[in-house]
Amino acid sequence: MPELLHRPTRVPADAGPGAAEANPTTSPGRHPTGRRETYWFRAAIGVIAVAVIDDAFVHPEPGTSAGEHLASGLVPAAIAVVAALAYPRLRPGLRAITGIVCGILALTAGVVDGFRHVAIDRLTGDDLAAMLAGAAGVALIVLGVSTMWRTRRLDESLWRRYVRRALVGAAAVVVGFLLVFPIAFAINATHRARTAVEAADLGRAYERVSFMTSDGLRLAGWYVASRNRAAVVAVPGRSGPVAHARMLVRNGYGVLLFDRRGEGESEGDFNAFGWGGDADIKAAVSFLAQRPDVDPARIGGLGLSVGGEMMLETAAEDERLRAVVSEGAGVRSLAEHWSDPGPAAAQKPFSDWVVQTLATSVLANQAPPPDLSGLVGDIAPRPLLLIRGLDGQQQEVLNRVYYDTARQPKALWEVPGAGHTAALSARPEEYERRVVGFFDRALLAGSRRPNDRR
Repeated sequence: MPELLHRPTRVPADAGPGAAEANPTTSPGRHPTGRRETYWFRAAIGVIAVAVIDDAFVHPEPGTSAGEHLASGLVPAAIAVVAALAYPRLRPGLRAITGIVCGILALTAGVVDGFRHVAIDRLTGDDLAAMLAGAAGVALIVLGVSTMWRTRRLDESLWRRYVRRALVGAAAVVVGFLLVFPIAFAINATHRARTAVEAADLGRAYERVSFMTSDGLRLAGWYVASRNRAAVVAVPGRSGPVAHARMLVRNGYGVLLFDRRGEGESEGDFNAFGWGGDADIKAAVSFLAQRPDVDPARIGGLGLSVGGEMMLETAAEDERLRAVVSEGAGVRSLAEHWSDPGPAAAQKPFSDWVVQTLATSVLANQAPPPDLSGLVGDIAPRPLLLIRGLDGQQQEVLNRVYYDTARQPKALWEVPGAGHTAALSARPEEYERRVVGFFDRALLAGSRRPNDRR
């Protein structure tokens, strides 16, 4: 596309009245744009739209149907159509911004859902369409930068030119922070490629199991049988809580680890924020309640990071969870961001969480879950232990909010020197004493501990 590498032809002031009509980039009633530039933009945006439709309706995730992806398929496709139709009518600066923004988002989707999956596994399903969308994203970024360069203004004084460009640059940073980055993050949070599950040492042999959620998804997991009639669901995933699982197994507890929806070998759409994960944990509790080695009245839950948030929501809704440990819980949507005591109240409406939550709702095809600070009070009278690493993420300060909102019995352990979900590695002996002791008091009251504790 050689035309994109040169500035448009300028029409001399003394040229005849037919000169403008002869130059397609300056035709009356339109902002300067060439047919070839519009063609390339529409071709690239068309490839992206096809990839969106393919991902939502042709190759949906296992266990899901096309009808469950109406928002994530139709809304981005409609935006692509509007952008393609409006493109030649936009001013040069807006054309450049449109190309760059669309390109960045398409490249993000192509990398997280296409190239990354092929790199860690193999070429399957909609990977090819996603990779083509990523390539189209690169083309749009090049087109946007080229358009910005070709149409830059040179008919003003030097100081005005650089002041204007500095203001445009500052505005671009703001738009990137409040719009582009949040949408790109939402794409990554809902379209991350699956990774293979590696075998793990849980301290004792585990059984490969599977169970169904209430919305019809099959989840895959590992289960270590209980030696004390009590069992704990540990989330998220089969790799994150391995060290915690070994600790519980060592103390006689049955432990269930499983891939949440859209992760590993489980069906469903992935959501990094754990939206909809309460249904997964409820299904896990149902599985444990049917095990012959488990007393249904002695089931607890341990959640790390997003798993902690999922566990808090589930415990507020399901009384079968008799005791809950949540470590590293924080923000999962705009609702918790409003409860975060860190940012100033005037700052919150301008947070990136506004667009990020909206974009995630569209791409996840569901509304965000309720604010955890309004749920934790429903866990009582079952005991709750909140853990926060003082060197962890800033948003973990919400554990103080959750503690203040929760009712007795409750406890908050803030661990000096511990990073995000790293309290066990920072204080291994104290962690085991506190967490195992918490489950012992809640789940083993009136029973004897096994003699073969190791």
